[in-house]
Amino acid sequence: MATMVDVARRAGVSVATVSHVLNETRPVRPDTRKSVLDAIDELGYTHNTLARSLVTSRTRSIGLAVSAISNPYFTEILQGVEAGALEAGYSLLIADPHDDPVHERKVVQLLHERRVDGMIVAPSAEPAALVEYVTKRAVPTVYLDRLVGDAHDQVCAESTAPIRQLVEHLADLGHTRIGLVAGLPGLSTTTERVAGYREGLRSRGLPFAPELLAGGNSEAEGAEDATRHLLAAPEPPTAVITANNAMTIGALKALGEMGLRVPRDIALACFDDFSWADLFSPRLTAISQPSREIGAAAVQLLLDRLDDPARPPRTIRLPCTFVHRTSCGCGEGA
Repeated sequence: MATMVDVARRAGVSVATVSHVLNETRPVRPDTRKSVLDAIDELGYTHNTLARSLVTSRTRSIGLAVSAISNPYFTEILQGVEAGALEAGYSLLIADPHDDPVHERKVVQLLHERRVDGMIVAPSAEPAALVEYVTKRAVPTVYLDRLVGDAHDQVCAESTAPIRQLVEHLADLGHTRIGLVAGLPGLSTTTERVAGYREGLRSRGLPFAPELLAGGNSEAEGAEDATRHLLAAPEPPTAVITANNAMTIGALKALGEMGLRVPRDIALACFDDFSWADLFSPRLTAISQPSREIGAAAVQLLLDRLDDPARPPRTIRLPCTFVHRTSCGCGEGA
C-alpha cells in the first residue's frame, strides 16, 4: 500500500507539501499541486482521514437529519446536500427523525457522538429539545425547510406568497369557496401556508370560512380524511389547495373514491411539484420548490459557520415557481 512518503518521492516534493495538498492547510503552487495529485493517482494512495481528524479535530463529515427521506421533495434536497458536501470534500451521515421530537433528539445525539463537524436538520413541529441540545453543545447546525427562529442559521423556500398566488389564481377563475388541506400543526411551513391562504382570500375580497380549512397532518392518509371533511360541508368548496405533495396524493385518492373528477367537478392546485405531477390526468397545477438549491444552500451556510463560528446567524429564503397546468380548470398558459 502506497504511503505519503511514496507520494512525496514520486512527485519530487517533501512529505509536508503532500500533507498541505491533502489537508489544504497551506497554499501550494498549482504545478506542485498537480504533481502531487498525479502521484496520488498513479500510486493509488488513499488518504487516512481518521488520522487527520485526530490531529485537526475535524472529521470532514456532516450529519443530515431529515424525515420522510422517501418523499420526493426531501429526496431532491438530499441530492443538493450530497452534491454540495461532496464538492467541499465532506461525507454525509444520514438519519431519519420521523418527525418525532423524542426520536429527533436521539438521532441528533447519535450523529453528534459520531463526531460530525456540523449538522443539517429539518426540525419537527416541536424542536425545543433538539435546539437545546445543539445550542448547549455549540454544535454548528443549519435548520432546513422549517424555521426555528432568527437566532439560528436556516434555509427554506418561500411559503406564504406562493399559496397566496394559488388562491388568487383560483379566485380569478371564479371560485369563491376555496378549501385548504393544511400541514402538520406547529411546523413553520404550515403556519406560513395558512397565512398565505388567508392573505389570498383577503386580496380577492373573499371571507375566511373555518369549515374550508382542514388539517391533513402533512401526510396522504390525513389528507384523505381532510378532503372528505371539506366536501362534507353544507357549502363545500369548488376548489381545493393541498399544502404538500404527500397530501396531494391523499386528496386525489379521496376525490376519486367520492366520484369527483378534477377539474370538471372540483379544481385542484398543490404546493410541491414532483416528477410525476406532469403525468396525472389532468396535469397538476403546482408550486415548485427549489429543492436541490435549498440543500446546496444549507451546506454552504454550514461551511460558512465552520469557517467563522462567531458570524451572525443567517436566514435564507429561496423563491418558488408557479407551474401552470390543467387541474385548476383552465388551459395551460391562461
